[in-house]
Amino acid sequence: MYERKKVKKTMIYNNKKSGLGISDEAHFWLNGYVNKQNCRIWSEANPQVYVETPLHPEKLTVWCALWAGGIIGPYFFKNDEGHNVTVNGDRYRAMITNFFIPEWNYNDVQELWFQQDGATCHTARATIDLLKDTFGDHLISRFGPVNWPPRSCDLTPLDYFLWGYVKSLVYVDKPQTLDHLEDNMRRVIADIRPQMLEKFVENWTSRLDYIRASRGSPMPEVIFKM
Repeated sequence: MYERKKVKKTMIYNNKKSGLGISDEAHFWLNGYVNKQNCRIWSEANPQVYVETPLHPEKLTVWCALWAGGIIGPYFFKNDEGHNVTVNGDRYRAMITNFFIPEWNYNDVQELWFQQDGATCHTARATIDLLKDTFGDHLISRFGPVNWPPRSCDLTPLDYFLWGYVKSLVYVDKPQTLDHLEDNMRRVIADIRPQMLEKFVENWTSRLDYIRASRGSPMPEVIFKM
């Protein structure tokens, strides 16, 4: 089922001094697990096959922001002891304060619209207050000045482009440790060329045009081409 997407037209500046920063997190499992729905066994009779998976597989939780001028990240969520952890409100706000804002200032982005999805850690009152203090009306988020449609994978480049692209490459050499997987992710993301980001901008704006023209219908014909 597809949700109807209501999108306020937002200007995106294709230069390195201003832009729209689209952010998201993803899990990367060490065993390469992506989605349990991808496993199917077809047989006329019950094959009595068991697929064993670890109860608590090792994984990384990584965050990135994507914009026309480049990629800010990856940022890996870790605790004070350096162990990998999942994201919660406190960790997300610490990342925004201690990592994203300094990186944003370093890149000298003079005018930035910041977009995030509706995950609870993103939309907690303390988080929204922090983001409003930082970006003012240039915040695109649930409970923010500009709303963003929930579960809008058609409109989030990290969902329909970045995470899939990175996952297609980081497991090629079959990493056996989380450190190895993390190194692969840093290398793959660092190797993404400006030309690919230009394609992302073109594709993203065409998706916005399609969604607005079709009043939120599915997008079967819009495909990202690198």
